[in-house]
Amino acid sequence: MAHIKLPEFEDMTPSIQDRARPILEKTGKLGEIFKLMAMDEKVYFATDMMIQKYLLDETTLSYDTKEAIALLVSKENGCKMCVDVHKGIAKMLGLSDEKIEKILQGVDAMNIDAKEKALLNFCLRAAQKDSYKILKEDIDAIRDLGYSDAQILEAVAITGYFNYINTLSNVFGLGE
Repeated sequence: MAHIKLPEFEDMTPSIQDRARPILEKTGKLGEIFKLMAMDEKVYFATDMMIQKYLLDETTLSYDTKEAIALLVSKENGCKMCVDVHKGIAKMLGLSDEKIEKILQGVDAMNIDAKEKALLNFCLRAAQKDSYKILKEDIDAIRDLGYSDAQILEAVAITGYFNYINTLSNVFGLGE
């Protein structure tokens, strides 16, 4: 139960209702994170844009990599709700239950190449409170593995997005 009263569909603004209606019709419910963001149109639409551009649109990183970042960062941040949601999304995107469980066991348990392991470990490092200690050399090491600056930026942006959404979920007690 959330720590604050979350709005129901009928209490949302018409523009958010327009966005929510297809979700509600398809799934029969709106998730708590959706309801939380619906409390403020600016927060909702800014967050929705990030979801669309970082996670749902085709980008320079594969959906598998983006979902691995989502799951790893959310687990690291103790966001049970986000882990549960992204297990479902990862499955919907074609990741097997076995692959999802390997991701949740950590980067070293995953059956991926050293290049992707390095990127995922870099993202976990970037998710930490002391990310300001990341040096140019750390970024150069990821670039030297073959990642472009745009891919590194995208990976860090996704990491930052999950720090943001995990904070919202954790602070307001969503998914408990």
